[in-house]
Amino acid sequence: MSNRREDYFKLSTRYHRIYKGKMEISFKVPIESLKDFAIWYTPGVAGPCKAIVENPDLSFELTYRWNTVAVITDGSRILGLGDIGPEAGFPVMEGKALLFKYLGGVDAIPLALAVKDADKLVNIVKALEPSFGGINLEDIASPKCFYILEKLREILNIPVWHDDQQGTALVTLAALINALRVVGKKLTDIQVTVIGAGAAGISIAKYIMIAGVKPKNIFMVDSKGILYRERKDLKSDNPWLKWKRELAEITNGEQRVGGIREALKGVDVVIAASRPGPEVIKKEWIKLMSDNAIVFALANPIPEIWPWEAKEAGAKIVATGRSDLPNQINNSLGFPAVFRGALQVRACKITDGMCLAAAYALADYAEEKGLHEEYIIPSMEDVGAYIRESLAVAMKAMEEGVARRKVTIQTLESEIEELIWRPKYLMKTLINSKLIKTLG
Repeated sequence: MSNRREDYFKLSTRYHRIYKGKMEISFKVPIESLKDFAIWYTPGVAGPCKAIVENPDLSFELTYRWNTVAVITDGSRILGLGDIGPEAGFPVMEGKALLFKYLGGVDAIPLALAVKDADKLVNIVKALEPSFGGINLEDIASPKCFYILEKLREILNIPVWHDDQQGTALVTLAALINALRVVGKKLTDIQVTVIGAGAAGISIAKYIMIAGVKPKNIFMVDSKGILYRERKDLKSDNPWLKWKRELAEITNGEQRVGGIREALKGVDVVIAASRPGPEVIKKEWIKLMSDNAIVFALANPIPEIWPWEAKEAGAKIVATGRSDLPNQINNSLGFPAVFRGALQVRACKITDGMCLAAAYALADYAEEKGLHEEYIIPSMEDVGAYIRESLAVAMKAMEEGVARRKVTIQTLESEIEELIWRPKYLMKTLINSKLIKTLG
């Protein structure tokens, strides 16, 4: 496995050098002669400028702002590499922009910021608001990522999203909904252990509670053990412990103490978003879970427990974050469609209701295809899943009153289909015309 990973590292570095990055800015309007600049630039451009002065919301109709997202990082927690800084983190942000465009038809601009202070980052993003239709926070270390997301959602009038939180939680919830359908259990009845109380774990706990899991039936485990009300380290006045303290107050109705082993006794589901394994979760601990247990081991590149070991220990359904194993839980099933739907109706925020609608749209789409133990969630190749999810998000935004634009479901579906398919047709055209050279 390590040799294969090293091969990918070398290939990726080589191709990045050849292509000099993954994205470029291209045209949307025809330029057939220099006279056309009288329309697209001066003097004609004064027309839309004056219109926007009268109504600032027209910036979403008269510029590409409506379909443009800033992908923002401070480089403090980059994709399993840690705090490597903004320059070194930039290739990941550019890759995110590539996924946004190809999967969701969303124009995304990567911005790696040389700032570590949470409030300074908030102020910079606030200043950028007039240029974008949405903000995607990426690879920002926990716990400051919670504060940044909360603050920006409060002060901005455009959608703000942190993919390590909301994206992971949304796709995990969709997979959980269908895993429970397969084993015949209900969200309202189950006990769940969440291993990892960072950005992903805390957000997963939040969203499964919103979906129906009883808080008292959730057991959160961090590097020091199970969260419970009287745990001494949570009693300090450290403001960054706020989010763990809140969970310790409402979860763990039994006030269990101990570690992962104790947290797994009798539970129906374990969702691990912690550190690469194997043997973070031991095989014998899975045997302590209830019948028809569900195991989501999401660490990359090595899951907290190998799927075959979990199955041998009695797990009915296993999911990981890997593309070479069944039931991949991948954030890329979430953020392109959520932003596609939000941008389509010029939403001023992404609500929890919109995220829940996206999760159920993903789950229902997979259910219609035919669920089984090794298929509980669509793959990234399934364009129809993105269309369905985007539509659900847009409809929920209009229903909840956070959409600037109100249109019929038929209009929305037509627009979303066109925008999601467009980059795929464009890619084929550019490759066929040799404007993009193929790998080799």
